Amino acid sequence: MVVLAASICTKGGKAVISRQFRDMSRARIESLLASFPKLIPTNTQHTSVETADVRYVYQPLEDLYILLITNKASNILQDIETLHLFARVVSDMCRSAEQREILKNAFELLGAFDEIVSLGYREQVNLMQVRNVLEMESHEEKIQDIIARNKEAEAKEELKRRAKQLEMQRREQQRRAAAGGPSAAGSYLGGGMSGYSAVPQREYNAPTPVRTASPAPSSLRAPAFKGSGMKLGAKKTQQSALLDALGGEALLSEDMSTPGTPNVSNTPEPVHVASKNERGSLPPVDEESVHVVIKEFLSLELMREGGLSNLELRGDMNLQISDPALGRVKLGLAPAPATFGPELQFKQHPNVAKFASNRDRVVALKDASRSFPIGQPLAVLKWRYAGKDETYVPLSINCWPTPSNDGTCDVNIEYELENENVTLYDVVISIPLPDGSYPTVSSHSGEWQLNSSSHSLDWNIPLINAEERCGSMEFSVGGDDAGVFFPVKVSFVAQGSIAGVKVASVTRVDNGEDVVYSEDATVNVENYAVV
Repeated sequence: MVVLAASICTKGGKAVISRQFRDMSRARIESLLASFPKLIPTNTQHTSVETADVRYVYQPLEDLYILLITNKASNILQDIETLHLFARVVSDMCRSAEQREILKNAFELLGAFDEIVSLGYREQVNLMQVRNVLEMESHEEKIQDIIARNKEAEAKEELKRRAKQLEMQRREQQRRAAAGGPSAAGSYLGGGMSGYSAVPQREYNAPTPVRTASPAPSSLRAPAFKGSGMKLGAKKTQQSALLDALGGEALLSEDMSTPGTPNVSNTPEPVHVASKNERGSLPPVDEESVHVVIKEFLSLELMREGGLSNLELRGDMNLQISDPALGRVKLGLAPAPATFGPELQFKQHPNVAKFASNRDRVVALKDASRSFPIGQPLAVLKWRYAGKDETYVPLSINCWPTPSNDGTCDVNIEYELENENVTLYDVVISIPLPDGSYPTVSSHSGEWQLNSSSHSLDWNIPLINAEERCGSMEFSVGGDDAGVFFPVKVSFVAQGSIAGVKVASVTRVDNGEDVVYSEDATVNVENYAVV
């Protein structure tokens, strides 16, 4: 099956939007669409019509037609199924099948068309997968939005603080003028040089302590202390918002400064804290002139009886080049692991060429004469998987509670590394405990502690890798309900890529010379539980 183009046109054959998947000129597609209405037979129930060169597979869409233009050798049943998916995508993204609404959502619709058909061939996707790909969110964009909003809030607070300070200075000046008035008037009526000299002294010297913020008047010290307090509050608000968005812990007590300390820019602090929480104990990476950052975000739920309830893996690759002489490069990715199926969906930057089928995976610009941006990161590649393939599970957890006859429960829990592409750091396995009961641990690897806030046993393993891939713990606790010990929650940071995305080489486009590069691949857990 080869789909040449997917179009939405009027009943007169005028294109509303059209996406060509093969090399076709605009005049050619407009000619095909213009001749389409004349070919539709009257009083028939057919949904396809053929010419000497192409086949039209169409479906009415209120006052419009949605149609696929294919070659005559394509499978008509697959064409009809593909057409129905296109129609469902249009109905899902547009509130009505009107020309104005379709033009309003033209950019999103064309992106969805590209997810369904690639280079003329149908991708194995459904409506839910297309919707999830189009809704792919950017973690960095969220951070920048939060920083921008908090900067604006801080600016407003600073303006209010300065307005209050100026108002208090004005009132202090009026109070001093009112206090000095009667004595000055008495001196003037009494005659002599003292009555004359008091007037210019008050007019000239009174503004001086106000303007220079002398430490003597108590009224001038109060606004400075109040302003500093408001800055500290604003900083706390910004950091709390960032930590809520990033899932970090509130470890900001050391940032509280003493009153009167000059306030510095608040922007870098929350980013530094978030970065620290995200990396944990991961080893640092020395950045080269060509630096590749790979980030993956994992969310999954394992079943306590075995198997996988759901799993979602999202990843992105950012390329940052600091040397202008290395702007024209291409990245060769390592071959995909044989255990991973084709359901892993890749999405390239609009200026980056897509992967050619049955060939090595290469990340390079479509226009070889152009160069990548210098001095700023560019998200060149994104990928996503959603399903129930246990191949993508990095760490298996087996929790086995066994009630005893004496009103206690023996719990055996063990872990094992399933994906050797990653090394796990700062692993915490949290097992809920029955209310009012405390465990007696008989054997364990790693360290453990009681979490009083959630009344759970936190099992800490600093490192899990291919050499130290498994461990176990046994404890007993009061209670005979095995369901109390679930859900078991897991958190960690990892080095590597669960999907096996790794840069194998970086070469120049012009002469093929190898380029020294650095790579930082990390995995962050959004949700990891055994339910």
